Amino acid sequence: MNKDLEHSFVTLLEKNQNIVHKVCRIYTSDSDSHNDLFQEITIQLWKAYPKFRGDAKFSTWMYRVALNTAITLYRKSKKNIKTSDYDALSFKISAEEYDYEVEQRLKLMYEAVKKLNDIEKALVFLYLEDKSYREISETMGISEVNARVKMNRVKTKLKKILNP
Repeated sequence: MNKDLEHSFVTLLEKNQNIVHKVCRIYTSDSDSHNDLFQEITIQLWKAYPKFRGDAKFSTWMYRVALNTAITLYRKSKKNIKTSDYDALSFKISAEEYDYEVEQRLKLMYEAVKKLNDIEKALVFLYLEDKSYREISETMGISEVNARVKMNRVKTKLKKILNP
């Protein structure tokens, strides 16, 4: 295993790990599930990292892998997540503690977002991350026009959920 590759991966992951935490927050509802999904996304990022060419920013690529992992796992089973053995990986990442209390103000919004389908959740997540429609389209693998149309539909749907 290439130590330079491992070092660069760990450095980039530590710098951008809040992306993974935010994806976990959108797709899970408890601490254990959050931690399981965080570990699985980390493993999938590590497996895919040697193929990362740098065509996009690391964070954009990370969003895509994290969202695809979350969507794939939760489509297979919303209750039981199959994960890889995290301890088998040779590197250790110093994880920042994720404080759910900090986001209590967003509880209603998260509850509304959880009522959306997986693709809609991903769109809202990227939108709330202040990603441009160009970045959203690149991350989601759809056209920029399609991203705009879908986002407008999701906004309308969220308004109906929040203000019945």
